[in-house]
Amino acid sequence: MDHELFPAAPFPAAAQRCAEVVLDNLGRQYPYAAHHVRRSAEDTSMPHELHPAFGTSFDWHSCVHMHWLGVSVLDSGALPEETAAELRAALGANLTADRLAVEAAYLAPNPSWERPYGWAWLVRLAAACSGSDDAGLRAWGENLAGCVDTVAGLATAWLGTAEFPVRHGLHTNSAFGLAWMLDAFRALGRTDAAQACEAAARRWFGDDAGWATEWELSGQDFLSAGLSEADLMARVLAPGEFAAWLGWFLPDLGAGSRMLAPVGVADETDGYMVHLHGLNLSRAGQLARVVAVLEGAHDGGGPPAAAASPEPVLAAAVQPLFAAGLKGLDSGDFMSTHWLASFAWDAAESIEALGEHEPA
Repeated sequence: MDHELFPAAPFPAAAQRCAEVVLDNLGRQYPYAAHHVRRSAEDTSMPHELHPAFGTSFDWHSCVHMHWLGVSVLDSGALPEETAAELRAALGANLTADRLAVEAAYLAPNPSWERPYGWAWLVRLAAACSGSDDAGLRAWGENLAGCVDTVAGLATAWLGTAEFPVRHGLHTNSAFGLAWMLDAFRALGRTDAAQACEAAARRWFGDDAGWATEWELSGQDFLSAGLSEADLMARVLAPGEFAAWLGWFLPDLGAGSRMLAPVGVADETDGYMVHLHGLNLSRAGQLARVVAVLEGAHDGGGPPAAAASPEPVLAAAVQPLFAAGLKGLDSGDFMSTHWLASFAWDAAESIEALGEHEPA
């Protein structure tokens, strides 16, 4: 993918390319990584039978966030009419009340399945649909209400009993899932579930300090555990309170930190190594959101409690990380294309919002 398609924001050319990625993914039944736990020899259902809405795109969670990407691109209004119609038809074929009822019924008796990553993308998809000015998208949001009810109940129960968070850079990372669930539950008016997310965030991360920025990277991360935590707490704490918390959490962060440095991928066909492209993109989006909140702390008066704000260092890292992450979209290999475009669009939206926030 030409890097100029994502210079800083979702432009029409990027929308068209992302729509093509979504359409390709929604049409691919195989390969598919089924994480279904078979409970008997008679349990022989195929993925598209278990997941009639989300049974393509390599795995369930990727299929969910491909739908989120499709909805986001469609809602941007940046697509040509023909592509928009094709994308709307593909999404609408899956986001029916009947198909989504099957998805909700699968989630309910499997309370740890896709927790919390898949949950987060599902309620984020629902929020994107429900918050649209497009009546067709809002109708899909109504169809997703049963899934949201199920995830809200599962998440509230889990957060009420989980003593410790998961702190690594893969799907089960607690902070990443909580951040997007918190946003979505707030947008959807699910107050109880949103409050459960906020309470867990404060309990798990509120007293954290001195994060080991140089040690967190591993060979298959697509998330920065530290920045995922910061991105979550930026949603939970008031801007000034967050600035103080970040000063304690990242007291020694500098321009040369590994946490802020782009990473490369040696083998584009390795499904785990290509996670590092996603790491660059997710870091770029998280940093953009964190910087926006730090700017809000300044606007509200009073400097951060730390001796020096990390804001300039964080801001300077956004575009290099974003540019490096976009290289992953060039390979064309399905190990990249079934998920990376969602992270690119997400980062671009946050970078665009940061640019709008900055003074002229």
